[in-house]
Amino acid sequence: MKLEDITLENDHVTLIPLTLYNYKQLTSIALQPKLVQYSPSYIESVASLKKYVIIALKQREQNTSIPFLVYSKAHDTAAGCTRFMNIDWKNKVLHIGATWLGYEFHGTGINTQMKNLMINYAFDSLHFEKVEFRIDERNIRSRKAVEKLGAILEGILRKNVYLQNGFKRNTCCYGILREEWKSSKMRLNSDI
Repeated sequence: MKLEDITLENDHVTLIPLTLYNYKQLTSIALQPKLVQYSPSYIESVASLKKYVIIALKQREQNTSIPFLVYSKAHDTAAGCTRFMNIDWKNKVLHIGATWLGYEFHGTGINTQMKNLMINYAFDSLHFEKVEFRIDERNIRSRKAVEKLGAILEGILRKNVYLQNGFKRNTCCYGILREEWKSSKMRLNSDI
């Protein structure tokens, strides 16, 4: 299967391959102020959102990224964006990141649902051995979300990424091993 053909779905969310055709559904979300304040990405204009998508698609062509448009079934609309990234096919490690959801989708459970789909796919279909997350140390909401999934804080990279405003963030490195996911998934599924 080609990377651009991968669609992930459950009762709550569909992760659709991001394209130069469907990304426009994300414009009103991307323009929400400070949506990606902890990210080095800039998407707060139509032109910058298109550039962001072009870069993601180029990375997909290089087999290092699989970007998705997040579609909320409950709201019957696009909710945001996420991707598998920094894919290391040789060492069987990838990151889940570049995730942003409109404010109206925060606290709805959609993030947990999509991450559950993605982690399952990484381990069960791609046969990877580890899923990682990189999160700004100050982004407590996102840190708690990946901890809820069972990710373990493995360390903090100090002042390693510049953000759009010139601030150089500390990045928390989280990981889940394939053998850890089985028990985390059982616990998570009982909660959702």
